[in-house]
Amino acid sequence: WGEKVFPKILRKRQVLFLCVFLGVSWAGAEPLRYFVEEETERGTFLANLANDLGLGVGELSARAPRIGSDQNIRFLLLNPLTGDLLLNEKLDREELCGPAEPCVLPFQLLLEEPLEIFRAELWVRDINDNSPVFLHREILLKILESTTAGAAFLLESAQDSDAGTNSLRNYTIGPNDYFHITVHDGEEGILYPELVMDRALDREQVPELSLTLTALDGGSPPRSGTALVHIQVLDVNDNAPEFVQSLYKVQVPENSPVGSLVVTVSARDLDAGTNADISYSFFDASEDIRTTFHIDPFSGEIALRVMLDYELVKSYKINIQAMDGGGLSARCTVLVEVLDTNDNPPELIMSSLSNNVAENSPETILAVFRIKDRDSGENGKTVCFIQDNLPFVLKPSVENFYTLVSESGLDRESQAEYNITISVSDLGTPRRHTQHNLTVRVADVNDNAPAFSQPAYTLRVRENNSPALHIGTVRATDADAGANAQLTYSLLPPSDPHLPLASLVAINPDTGQLFALRALDYEALRAFDFQVRAADRGAPALSSQARVRVLVADANDHAPVVLYPPPNASAPCTELLPRAAEPGYLLAKVVAVDGDAGQNAWLSYRLLQATEPGLFGVGAHSGEVRTARPLSERDAPRQRLLLLVRDHGEPPLSASVPLHVLLVDGFSQPYLPPPEPLTVALVGALACVSALLVGALLALAAGRLCRRGGAASAGGCAGPAEGGVPGQLLDVGGTGTLAHGYRYEVCLAGGSGTNEFKFLKPMLPNLPVQDTGSNIGEKENFSNSLGFNVCLTGGSGTTDFKFLELILPNIQAEAPGRNSNEKPSFGNSFGFNCHQGFFEGVPTMAQGIKDLALSLQQLWLLLWPRSIPGQGTFTCHRQGHNFF
Repeated sequence: WGEKVFPKILRKRQVLFLCVFLGVSWAGAEPLRYFVEEETERGTFLANLANDLGLGVGELSARAPRIGSDQNIRFLLLNPLTGDLLLNEKLDREELCGPAEPCVLPFQLLLEEPLEIFRAELWVRDINDNSPVFLHREILLKILESTTAGAAFLLESAQDSDAGTNSLRNYTIGPNDYFHITVHDGEEGILYPELVMDRALDREQVPELSLTLTALDGGSPPRSGTALVHIQVLDVNDNAPEFVQSLYKVQVPENSPVGSLVVTVSARDLDAGTNADISYSFFDASEDIRTTFHIDPFSGEIALRVMLDYELVKSYKINIQAMDGGGLSARCTVLVEVLDTNDNPPELIMSSLSNNVAENSPETILAVFRIKDRDSGENGKTVCFIQDNLPFVLKPSVENFYTLVSESGLDRESQAEYNITISVSDLGTPRRHTQHNLTVRVADVNDNAPAFSQPAYTLRVRENNSPALHIGTVRATDADAGANAQLTYSLLPPSDPHLPLASLVAINPDTGQLFALRALDYEALRAFDFQVRAADRGAPALSSQARVRVLVADANDHAPVVLYPPPNASAPCTELLPRAAEPGYLLAKVVAVDGDAGQNAWLSYRLLQATEPGLFGVGAHSGEVRTARPLSERDAPRQRLLLLVRDHGEPPLSASVPLHVLLVDGFSQPYLPPPEPLTVALVGALACVSALLVGALLALAAGRLCRRGGAASAGGCAGPAEGGVPGQLLDVGGTGTLAHGYRYEVCLAGGSGTNEFKFLKPMLPNLPVQDTGSNIGEKENFSNSLGFNVCLTGGSGTTDFKFLELILPNIQAEAPGRNSNEKPSFGNSFGFNCHQGFFEGVPTMAQGIKDLALSLQQLWLLLWPRSIPGQGTFTCHRQGHNFF
């Protein structure tokens, strides 16, 4: 409940004192004081102003009393009939005054006829309605295990919005064996808790410790707040950070922009490694400091988060903590003094205003107003004036109050309307001005800029549109009237000089409709932005801008393009497929791209045609060509697939590409059908006849050579390079598979000893045809060119002919587990080449070798009549001439 300074028993003396007081000048008057507790209910009776001023109730009502305040806060309500002063709203002392004590709300009582102004104050008393609060619910404290007993650690203080006895008074700590709490008075009456170590900590025994810190206020009953102090025991870090300065003083103008550097704090640490890594942070900073300033944890730079306001806060005290990687810390203080700038124009607060005055009326008060400037010093001093040659005058009153009074009677016929401009200027540099216009009739001025219905527009257009297509409309409105509300729309030059906006979009200047001037191409221009301006026809014209973004929607105007297999290659793309491939074997992968986007670029794959339906399958989304079943003998060696790639557009577009497949046995030879089986008896008979014929011919040739004389040392085997015999007699390639060249050299060397006639080994390694682990259901096929090179050199002595190797040492008719009726098949051709180094005079030997070659040819055709699609070649050279 509100109460006055003077008791009721002294009310008469107070009224008498007030009457005497009103007779003296205003400067010596003491304000009336009224007291109320915060959170008092609305409508509470505070005092009767008629009694306090010594006026009757009727007299107070006749003088039109009004309540005014600097803050324009309607916290008081005056009943002019009874003179009762009531509380108009519930008051919160912390919101009104913050930590300031006492909390005084000044207001004025204005009386007319005659004009009198009385000062008064409402003192708001604090109640214990706020508990102490810690900024952080958990306080982390890192303590080295080498810290000795008696060490003190300053903790974060709690904040209590109450004042006086209800503010923060004490701290306590939970029971423990290592620490106790002490309380220290800081500057500005703030209590700081300090944690004092009673016993040294051993990290191996107690790695961490949690204590409850309790803050108590002085209210009745007292309120409390708690925070958890979490202590981590660290290994030894014997050097704490040290600031270059313990106190930083800096001055910052209040108009400094956001992000401006205030000061850079710096600390150094003599340790190394992580113990020397220093991080900076605010220590025990209020919410106001944390929202106003920002500190870089690595560089120590303190910058502004928001602009400073000298009128709100004139200085800041910031505690900075530097902590190294080992947990040791140091603190310094930064004092920021905010410098006032003339950033506030004078304010004109109108208390009463009368726009009508009767003509020929005597001196009349038209307006009562007060001038206020929030700046200080010369920036806060003001002067007030109106135009010259007007029948009005400004009269100053107390505390920057002014009255606007007419000098004499006014003549309406000479001038029916007056426009009065009250100009207020401060004395700062540069000066700021405020004007207030009083007029009987208010004419419209262009004070409202056009406003778009939305700040940004997004329009969507499908590509390949028709020219002059209406793509959207921008709309703006103007709150003014007449010509001030008539709008004209236009396009502003684009920020990108390369954007041909004039050829893309046009706007209707009256309606704001936007048109596409030509067809758009999504692949060339997917989106573009431009600004639209709406200007009214006022003077001066006001305008506003809106951003328009045009998004070009994709249309399915690009068919898929196949990259692999190459569709336009000079030769068809052929893939090799091993005969033993299992189902799901990856043969190839179709790679295709689509110039469109979104769903129009989603590709699916399909097998359109195939030589063997059901043998292959294509992944609908991956394009992988895989076998769908095991291969069989009935499958053609050559397969042709036609693959289709289609997108998901409307309508869908597609492309096709062929793929050729060659079936191979492994990756060495093409697969051909196996030969027909022959009987064992036929093979054995033919082999015996051929062996006898070869032996006879070789014996004849050896006898002829023995009769020719020659030094044994001069003899030798001439290689292919010496005899001029080509290294590969026959090399007929298959259809895309690998071919092997074989050459068999037969060398006769003459000398004094026993000479040998040998069939040498082939020049290339043997072809393995054995299959030791599988059922011989599989057939070997060969695409080889076989060559036999016979070299004879003359010498003396007895010639011995031996078959060191089989004629075809690489081919085994039978293998373990192989059916004896199955024969290896040979493709293309074979050749037998005979070279005579000393064939002069021995035509019979050449004829014998020719007969031997013809016999071998007949034997080969009998054994494998269908396995040789080409022809055999038997040549014998004598000094560069063919014998046969």
